[in-house]
Amino acid sequence: MSQLDDAVGRYNKLLESGPYRELGWAETLHQRMESEKLSAGGRLICPFLRPNFITRRQYDSLVRTGEALICAIDRMEQMVLASPALLARLDLLPAEKMLASIDPGYDALEVAARLDSHVRNGSLHFVQYNADSPTGAAYGDALADLFYEIPPVKEFRKKYTLGKVGGRKHLLQALVKSYKQFGGSRKPNIAIVEFRSPYHSGQSEYELFCESFRAEGYNVEIVSPEQLEYRNRVLRRGPFEIDVVYRRLGVQEFLIRFDLSHPLVQAYRERTVCVVNSFRSELAHKKAMFGLLTDESLTAKFPAAERKAIREHVPWTRLVSAAKTTYNEKTIDLPEFIAKNRERLALKPNDDYSDLHTYLGWEMGEGEWDRALKQAMRAPYVVQERVEPVRSVFPLMSFGCLEFREMQVDVHPHAYLGKVQGCSSWLTSGKSGFSSASGIVPTFIIDPKA
Repeated sequence: MSQLDDAVGRYNKLLESGPYRELGWAETLHQRMESEKLSAGGRLICPFLRPNFITRRQYDSLVRTGEALICAIDRMEQMVLASPALLARLDLLPAEKMLASIDPGYDALEVAARLDSHVRNGSLHFVQYNADSPTGAAYGDALADLFYEIPPVKEFRKKYTLGKVGGRKHLLQALVKSYKQFGGSRKPNIAIVEFRSPYHSGQSEYELFCESFRAEGYNVEIVSPEQLEYRNRVLRRGPFEIDVVYRRLGVQEFLIRFDLSHPLVQAYRERTVCVVNSFRSELAHKKAMFGLLTDESLTAKFPAAERKAIREHVPWTRLVSAAKTTYNEKTIDLPEFIAKNRERLALKPNDDYSDLHTYLGWEMGEGEWDRALKQAMRAPYVVQERVEPVRSVFPLMSFGCLEFREMQVDVHPHAYLGKVQGCSSWLTSGKSGFSSASGIVPTFIIDPKA
């Protein structure tokens, strides 16, 4: 049994047979979550009663490999910006290409980003790079502060040392550094721009960021894009003049609602406001970016550490099209290869903000897979080699009773200006379709006490 398996077993046993089986402490925890805005859509963001544990070795590997991969992505983005042929392989909309062509006025291609990974003993695989509007950092930090002091974790800490992996503070530092590179010389007014429904229930994660930025002395507002105005070369929401926009809008969801005459785009074009992440981040956000990275003819001259990170930790990916490509250095007909290898492939929308579905070949019959492939040939999709998910048993309170469920665990390292600083963990059922038992859990680095 591994160190982690032993730790998980010990923690779950505390709840199953110890004094913490009585769930008054869990009810108190849930009340604290409500009072501290850790809910969304009227639902707690964490219905689970155990943190996710990773070892120091695993975290160090996430940092080292994640940063090498981000360097490779940045290198590929520069190649894409200089090559219409490579740009075409990302399958951007014309408006996305236009926005990507605008220099944002600072160095970083992604100021804030998140890698989605599967971490288990002896292996690490990254399945996606979220470079558009990454979430989870503030929720993960706040949950870690709460869970660290709950009774079963206090008891657990008698045998294990738990280290927090928070990175929320690094976002503000990255925003301010980018603003200075942009040419800003004063303390900036910051607008967190995101869509908010008029009937919105629950809290936005970015209200937590808003509070922490204000605590550091910054003027910050959460703004909906329809509230923005651009007059006399100043972007504003009413009397609030904006220097920095922290963009919490996916480019596609923005373009569905607005055109390129929107005040945000006008100010961005004229470089009168610093937009983070810039619209160039859409290049890396497309899943087809992994298709370029796993094409060894493009990465042959990349530094050895970056090639190693791609080769060992990124699944083979290609944009779906009626074309020939390579797999394991052999030429293949892509649609034929997809049709014949259902059990080891997934079809995923090129952009998460579309209303298209993900198809997991190993969960489907041949007829269903054939229909999915026809859909993928008509719309922007990638095909990606299967990565075995990581699963673990987590306790939760269901209708006042203790319950244990096996969940899929995805670990998401958060990066600011290319440096991995913290991570969040997400639990899902791991199967297609909606599950009420899903959410974020705090992440702790675990070390046994001497």
